[in-house]
Amino acid sequence: MLRTHTCGELRMEHTGTEVTLCGWVQRIRDKGGMIWIDLRDRYGLTQLILDESKTAPELLQTARTLGREFVVKATGEVIERVAKNPNLPTGDIEIRLTGLEVLNPAKLPPFLIEDETDGGDDLRMKYRYLDLRRGSVRRNLELRHRMAQQTRIYMDGQDFIEVETPVLIKSTPEGARDFVVPSRMNPGEFYALPQSPQTFKQLLMVSGFDRYYQIVKCFRDEDLRADRQPEFTQIDCEMSFIEQEDILQMFEGLIRHLFKNVKGIDLPEVPRMTYADAMQFYGSDKPDTRFGMPFVELKGAFDTVDLTSGKAFPVFDAAELVVGINAKGCAGYTRKQLDELTEWVKRPQIGAKGLVYVRYNPDGTLKSSVDKFYSEEDLKGWVAQFNTSGEPCEPGDLLLIMAGETAKARKQLNELRLEMGTRLGLRDPNKFSALWVLDFPLLEWGEEDGKPETGRWFAMHHPFTSPKPEDIPLLETDPGSVRANAYDMVINGTEVGGGSIRIFQKELQSMMFGKLGFTPEEAKAQFGFLLDAFEFGAPPHGGIAFGFDRLCSIFGGADSIRDFIAFPKNNSGRDVMIDSPSTIAQAQLDELKIAVK
Repeated sequence: MLRTHTCGELRMEHTGTEVTLCGWVQRIRDKGGMIWIDLRDRYGLTQLILDESKTAPELLQTARTLGREFVVKATGEVIERVAKNPNLPTGDIEIRLTGLEVLNPAKLPPFLIEDETDGGDDLRMKYRYLDLRRGSVRRNLELRHRMAQQTRIYMDGQDFIEVETPVLIKSTPEGARDFVVPSRMNPGEFYALPQSPQTFKQLLMVSGFDRYYQIVKCFRDEDLRADRQPEFTQIDCEMSFIEQEDILQMFEGLIRHLFKNVKGIDLPEVPRMTYADAMQFYGSDKPDTRFGMPFVELKGAFDTVDLTSGKAFPVFDAAELVVGINAKGCAGYTRKQLDELTEWVKRPQIGAKGLVYVRYNPDGTLKSSVDKFYSEEDLKGWVAQFNTSGEPCEPGDLLLIMAGETAKARKQLNELRLEMGTRLGLRDPNKFSALWVLDFPLLEWGEEDGKPETGRWFAMHHPFTSPKPEDIPLLETDPGSVRANAYDMVINGTEVGGGSIRIFQKELQSMMFGKLGFTPEEAKAQFGFLLDAFEFGAPPHGGIAFGFDRLCSIFGGADSIRDFIAFPKNNSGRDVMIDSPSTIAQAQLDELKIAVK
């Protein structure tokens, strides 16, 4: 080894020891008579010191040729530091140099290699190998490593076996778009990269491997955002001879194990909420439960009372749903603040036509933006509804109300609720609230390419999800009312995992394919191998997959998954560092029998 120690391990007990360190020059401070060099490696930072009166001239000359990010080998004695740095683990000591060797000089980096860098996203992605030297990014990848390590410890302790499944598979029409790979040996035919190992893990259950997991790379050719990448990682799991409750208990155990052993947090028992309740009270199937602010309906499907009728207010009269939230302690918002909030919900991203507010003043009076139409007695009725259906409404609170078509109004109010949670400091990234969401619809009606004539049922999760046993008869009479035997885990308003109990009988799976618009011939062509396997004794089984990158970002208190992936793509799906995707040579295209227009 070129070094005896790392730059993060030396302490006071090492004083008097001769050591050799290797690393990158973080910064140099030359004060004439004294030179200080901060040396950095993956493990930390150590200060080196040269005293002009006690140091050989050639050593001083070498030190003065150094620049940022030079790779050096430094030898010297560990001594007690005069001006200690309590913010640095090695801040009590420094190295009095007796030897210094430049292993490799370096160009001046295009941005500062520090936690608070001056490099923008594009520049840092282009030079990702430099960005990875920054302590903040390194700590993110160390967190990811611990998450993977603790996942394997937990799963091994529960008798799961890690099995690798194929990366070159068959393209299927359901779900997101596939990445496809041409086959040179089979011209005109293509592999697909897996969106998940779904069918393979079900086949492993048929094979008798009753507890499987894999930390696996998956691929989806879809539009990107902060929490999406074209290639991502899942903790993929499947179990046999179980019911939904077994899955919930097992994988709630995994999440609590990760919080305990990675974050040192004892996560309480995870509460459960039905999809219907999530939509009614939060307008989202992944509600952020770090704070309250549940929806209260003044007119809608869930409450028989209509507290808005007979007042000739056209916005409410024409609406399917009138629904609001209680922003605690916000009655003091100025007219300017309320106008700004109204403009915020009118943005194209939200799409609301307006916002109604009711101030519950500290003196107990009520003042609203619709006083022209509603008396104070009417407003007291609204307050009473909030007291009955939501959080207690008290003097000093502000009611924010939206109206419109049910699905749109809920979606818009969900966005407003999250925004108010952010403005009021209720979405602390260091606070964690987990939730199981259950009983999703099995099917949803949609159109191919937005054409009404192509309307058909689509699987809410995927075509292998089992319906609730008691709802199976509704598949023929009322498919939209069938509930899935499915579940999602949500943490801080982000879906981090989802799964279901699977169909394991050929007849029911064939019926499901029929509901999804597959002809028997199409179903056999696409999934005949699975239907055939079900005839050889498939056990009852189910599973779940967690988005590993998302879990890491939540544990790290970040919104984006990018900094928890060593070499991520940008929002256009490009790796700007290696310039990928790129064109390939005509000879390669000819060999693959691919014509490019």
